[in-house]
Amino acid sequence: MEKRYDSKVALSIPAWNLESGELLGLVGSNGAGKTTFLSLLLDLLRPDQGSIRINGRALEADNSWRAVTGSFLDRSFLVEYLTIPEYLEFVGAAFGISKKETYQKLEAFEGFLPISRVDSKRLLRDLSTGNAKKVGILAALFVSPDFVILDEPFANLDPPSQIRLKEILIRTGKENHTTMIISSHDLGHVTEVCDRITLLSQGKIIRDIETSKETLAELNTFFSTDVVDSAT
Repeated sequence: MEKRYDSKVALSIPAWNLESGELLGLVGSNGAGKTTFLSLLLDLLRPDQGSIRINGRALEADNSWRAVTGSFLDRSFLVEYLTIPEYLEFVGAAFGISKKETYQKLEAFEGFLPISRVDSKRLLRDLSTGNAKKVGILAALFVSPDFVILDEPFANLDPPSQIRLKEILIRTGKENHTTMIISSHDLGHVTEVCDRITLLSQGKIIRDIETSKETLAELNTFFSTDVVDSAT
């Protein structure tokens, strides 16, 4: 799979597989190609060469994957003129979930995004970056998808919310056998949550390893060296 912008190759991945039920951490420096990779996986971009397949079928040939996929890459995924309840009800309806069942499902995430009376009437565009991100993450998770893609889910969250989110992601993966890709600059969080790490650098996968006790130290060493090399 290859994606180019004009003459520049932004992403070049000859082959890569994700097994059902895996929690994968996608890491890399700014400009490594992570967002392009995630956008290709969600069919927001099309590769210039190669294809992306789910269960053997190309993304563009079979849209059934959309009904079982939850995702949040950035704030553009939100409908900013809706309130929090309106938006979550809208997402639920898009997945064929009734209003009553939507709130039943949201009970499992109680405490991650406490909705006050004021917040329940506030438009999404008026929320802080952190709370807007929580809404987007909730919308990706509460519909009980088979596949979840999250870009920088821990950024802009306060420490208690980061801790709760890690617990939610681990629990969701184990209890629901949910396949996840979590892109993050927070190496500590991503190695705690994910059982496999894919490392991108300059649009190429240079490491694809199972998470172990040594993984965090290995990644810290790599990025420390990467910073030095970039400065020379």
